[in-house]
Amino acid sequence: MKLTGRGLLDVVIYGATGFVGRQVAGYFAAHAPPGVRWAVAGRSREKLEGLCERLGKSDIGVFVADANDSRALDAMVTQTRVVLSTAGPFALFGSALVAACARHGAHYVDTTGETPWVRRMIDLHHQEAAAGGTRIVPCCGFDSVPSDLGAWLVARTLREEHGQRCASVKACFSMRAGLNGGTAASLMNLFEGGDRAQFENPFLLNPEGTLPDDVSAHRDPLGAVHDADFGAWLAPFVMGPVNTRVVRRSVALLAGARMYADDFHYQEYLRIGRGAAAAVAAGSVAVGMALGRSALARAPLRRWAQRFIPAPGEGPSERTMDEGSFRCELIGIGERGGIARGRIAGRGDPGNRATTTFVCESALALVVDGKRLPGGDTFGGVLTPSVAFGAVLAERLRATGMTVEPSTD
Repeated sequence: MKLTGRGLLDVVIYGATGFVGRQVAGYFAAHAPPGVRWAVAGRSREKLEGLCERLGKSDIGVFVADANDSRALDAMVTQTRVVLSTAGPFALFGSALVAACARHGAHYVDTTGETPWVRRMIDLHHQEAAAGGTRIVPCCGFDSVPSDLGAWLVARTLREEHGQRCASVKACFSMRAGLNGGTAASLMNLFEGGDRAQFENPFLLNPEGTLPDDVSAHRDPLGAVHDADFGAWLAPFVMGPVNTRVVRRSVALLAGARMYADDFHYQEYLRIGRGAAAAVAAGSVAVGMALGRSALARAPLRRWAQRFIPAPGEGPSERTMDEGSFRCELIGIGERGGIARGRIAGRGDPGNRATTTFVCESALALVVDGKRLPGGDTFGGVLTPSVAFGAVLAERLRATGMTVEPSTD
């Protein structure tokens, strides 16, 4: 596809024929504001054109570009303002696309939770993107918008209503969710690629020189705990090793805003419930997660596990996704004891329905609300959702019907 006479596209959806990609394209077909010009992209023209036909959008553009074809990616990226990618595993299919966006000044959002890959993108492209005012924003799905935006909102409330910097935030998740093949493939590739040691680094995504003296105090929780503030037994949260790294990068990038205390702590958990049965269940979840990580580190067990998970392009049924839900509750403590509570919640499967909403509204924020985004038109780099979008994304999510609290807008 080559544009003639009408200027740049606003958004290109890359990986549009994958499981999440199809939902993203459907979201744009239903919710893109009038005048927003968008297109779909991937490896197969036949599949892309079939998707457009099913969406009733035969007039939108189609780009055919293999993930490792730099020339095709350059041709695509130079014709759009924003690239939205759902093509995982990103460690296999995302690097050349991010490089093209940084090189040509196209903003970028994606749905990855592959933090070792994000670390490589930071090392390769942060300075170039910052110099060019290009926002490269990974982790704009359920990994890690509720955690990152929620912690930012709580910290902002402590500053604006209590006049205190935020000393700590803890988050507690409840959810009903399914698993899609792309997420499963990304997890398997993480262990296949030997990135496990990096994955377990609590400050993997932090800029150089921003680590605390005592890193061990920030290690991921391993056991069950009873938390009086949440009034429940909690277990380690499977996505905690992703979300906590993103939040800590946000804190480091926002050091000049003085929202967070110098010794800020962030941690998150899975809510199990109350009573003796919940205590046993929380302990079982903790043990099961530890055994699962150990098993996936072994190639024969990974091959065995792949027999029971969805293949790439597959995922939960429409009914399962519609019946899903999530809730992220947050408690922030100020440096002088002030307290702020937050909540981000929504209906629909978090890894699919909510992820679609998060990443689409992030892309649309770049298109529609560019002048209102934090830092202004020239701000860029490999950023996090809260640093890149801040209150603008919170507003957009509320407008979709999600609960996003606190609100001091």
